This record gives sequence, structure tokens and C-alpha cells, in this order.
Amino acid sequence: MSIGIWQIAIVVILVVLLFGRGKISSLMGDVAKGIKSFKKGMATDVTDEAEPKNISENNQDTKDKE
Repeated sequence: MSIGIWQIAIVVILVVLLFGRGKISSLMGDVAKGIKSFKKGMATDVTDEAEPKNISENNQDTKDKE
């Protein structure tokens, strides 16, 4: 038993009737904002880690102060 085009159409019609077009479009807009935010967050994490951190310079600075 496979899912046919008619079953999918009936489910889509029921979802639109229950939630309305406005609710579904605002939900999809929220999903799109979440995806954009996630991609932006991933892009900033990669750039932060791309800069090499020199630990030895930090250790020398603390030794000089002592």
C-alpha cells in the first residue's frame, strides 16, 4: 500500500482548512528566519576559529609581569 497523490492532496487540504493560509505562511516564515540565523551563527563560528591563537605569547606576558 503506497501513498498516492490523492491521499497527499486530501492531507494538504485538511491542513489548510485547520490552520488557515495565514498561519501556515507565518510558520514557514519563522522556519526560514531560523535557518538564516543558524547559517549566520555557523559562519561566525568558523571565522572565529580560523584565526590562529598564539598561546606562547600569552604565557610570556604573564611571566614578564611576575
